[in-house]
Amino acid sequence: MIDVRFPTALQIMLSLALADRNSVSQLSSAELAKSLGANPSFVRKLLVPLVQSKLLRSQMGKTGGVRLARRAAEITLREIYGAVVADTKIWAPRTGIPHRCLVSSNVQGYFEELIDDAQEAILSMLGQRTLLQALTELEIRESAKRTTSRVRLSVQNKS
Repeated sequence: MIDVRFPTALQIMLSLALADRNSVSQLSSAELAKSLGANPSFVRKLLVPLVQSKLLRSQMGKTGGVRLARRAAEITLREIYGAVVADTKIWAPRTGIPHRCLVSSNVQGYFEELIDDAQEAILSMLGQRTLLQALTELEIRESAKRTTSRVRLSVQNKS
């Protein structure tokens, strides 16, 4: 089963960073779910650890919603990952392997070290990127797509 908690949580956080940039004070879980094309109960489930980790502030009630608890420049992708994935490893080693040869006797320990090294590399990379940097990168990509579309339209109109 593919774990989509982090990508969905990142989308939530990016949506809230964009809302903040556009002076929208907060978004409801229903608004977030609709914009993400995600199950509303899954979105609400992800909001809990994001609020508990003090990445989001939540206001209950009919006019309630969530918003960033800190500026987007102060939130790292590692914090978001840690909030929703916690200590879950990226891979799981095979267990219960009968020790019959060099490989089967040692592969589990080797793979556990490999997992730890890969996990640390991922966490290190995520710790170097902020939510604001991610939002800026999305804006650059969107701008590039618009430019490409305008060029294509211009070429088609000249044909």
